[in-house]
Amino acid sequence: MTLNFTEFYKATNPSKTLDLTQPEDQKLYIDFSSVRGGALIEQLKAQITLFSEDQPTCQLFTGHIGCGKSTELSRLKAELLAEDFHVVYFESDQDLEMNDVDVGDILLVIARQVSESLEASQVNLQLKGFKAFLQEINTLLGSDVTGVEVKIPKVGEFGVKEKQGEYSLSAGIAKITTRAKNSPTLRNRLRDYIEPRTKTIIDVINTELIEPAIAQLQHQGKRGLVVIVDNLDRVEIVPKPWGRPQPEYLFVDRGEQLRQLHCHVIYTMPLGLRFCNDIVRLTNRFGVEPKVLPMVPVKQRNGKECEEGMARLRAMVMARAFPKLASAQRLQGIGEVFDAPETLDRLCSISGGHVRELLAMIRDWIMVEGKLPLSWAGLDQVIRSRCNKIRLAIDEEEWKLLRQVHQNQEVSGDDHYRVLVRSLFVYEYYDTQGSWFTVNPILLETGKL
Repeated sequence: MTLNFTEFYKATNPSKTLDLTQPEDQKLYIDFSSVRGGALIEQLKAQITLFSEDQPTCQLFTGHIGCGKSTELSRLKAELLAEDFHVVYFESDQDLEMNDVDVGDILLVIARQVSESLEASQVNLQLKGFKAFLQEINTLLGSDVTGVEVKIPKVGEFGVKEKQGEYSLSAGIAKITTRAKNSPTLRNRLRDYIEPRTKTIIDVINTELIEPAIAQLQHQGKRGLVVIVDNLDRVEIVPKPWGRPQPEYLFVDRGEQLRQLHCHVIYTMPLGLRFCNDIVRLTNRFGVEPKVLPMVPVKQRNGKECEEGMARLRAMVMARAFPKLASAQRLQGIGEVFDAPETLDRLCSISGGHVRELLAMIRDWIMVEGKLPLSWAGLDQVIRSRCNKIRLAIDEEEWKLLRQVHQNQEVSGDDHYRVLVRSLFVYEYYDTQGSWFTVNPILLETGKL
């Protein structure tokens, strides 16, 4: 059993989302559903494949940033593909400026991603209304916005091909949205045009893109179309010009429009919205309760170690070290990676079950020591460094709230608590009694609790 040090380092990249349609990434995946309060992905899937296959559905998925939502959605994508659905998955922050997002921006990006995926699957649509719409935008924006010309691609440009009436909608939208993301002036002018036409745009997306696409996909033997909009939970909590926080504006005030697409759609939603005063209005808008992916528990509500949660976190770490080995064989190699089993347990425990944080600590640890096996002393150095960095961001009022969470294991709807959750100072867990909260274990190292 030999550990490839370089490959282990690459496998602990906290920014890489596992693509569970790929065999190599499947070897790294650990199923945490049994310790996270239920099979959430199965529930999302059943709504599409079992209960509403022939009717559009709109579902919300949330959880702490970095807790593994993207990996779970990748698993959902793989399972839906295996059941003959056409799945369009994309990370919305690649196309949107998360400090400044509007519903029209989201709709355009969805249209772009869906059309791009359909083009790759040889689904050809007429799109006359959409083509005219983009030409109107081109005329409106002209070439005087920030000195950049925005035009509809011609045949031969940017890989655009047109024959027998075909038109590359994705290339046309991409050119506009890319410029809009990088220019506030262009974004504002684009929105001034789109906003009063939002209903018309939704109708065009449905009648020219989604509905004809589903008909052609079903002719190809597919069961339907699923769109997964990931990373929309990363929209910043900034006020709109009239004072409304951006997350509430998008998911509460405009939620009705987000759910009007005539296909199956899953949006990731900011976790903090669960603690806002408008949570009832939000669920009424979408007609569903958000599915919440909690942390992997390292302790139980009573403070005792959660043996199953710890075991699965150990398995996740060792899968990154020895992906080609069977699960039982991987654990036999702990001595090659860590100076003692207790060191691995310390890592899992201090992570609080936050998957990305655990991987990030391993990376920092490797950089500190530069060799294997990784030592307890090296981990202590990483913990102290991260602890010092986090504590600098916490003011005295927040320390008071953290002490209350530490004592009561509860979080209220107060805006201050939303900050604690979004900042990853407080983690949420699930058990048979429901949800409960605890302070990020790193903060326990400060002694201030």
